[in-house]
Amino acid sequence: MDDLIVKTITKLVVPFIQLYGIFVILHGHLSPGGGFAGGAIIGASLILFTLAFGVNHTNKVVPPSVTEKIETGGIIWYALLGFVGIAVGTSFLSNKIAGFPLGNYGSVISGGLISLATIGIGLKVASTMITLFHRIIEED
Repeated sequence: MDDLIVKTITKLVVPFIQLYGIFVILHGHLSPGGGFAGGAIIGASLILFTLAFGVNHTNKVVPPSVTEKIETGGIIWYALLGFVGIAVGTSFLSNKIAGFPLGNYGSVISGGLISLATIGIGLKVASTMITLFHRIIEED
């Protein structure tokens, strides 16, 4: 697309959309949202960027190899957090029962492993959305 207004607005808006997605991911254990919703917001911002600037430009900014590594890293991060519970002698993804500190209720650093797990979910969802979108566009 060669529309100057769309490109300018996209450049201005995408960082704020991504910041909001990060906020939703980090506050998912305190309010509605979490890893899936925040990842979808970040993924949608990257799709907007792709629609405004094209797949080739987006691949220069965020190469497919990076999104594949983030996608793999997000699920590995989630699985490793789950196995921490097993390593301490409880069940997969156990939290309080495994002895993890839950922090002060209402603060961002609370909830034990829940907030860490939502980060992995958010990374996985965002990278999957942009990877799938690029694959669909490249098929045309």
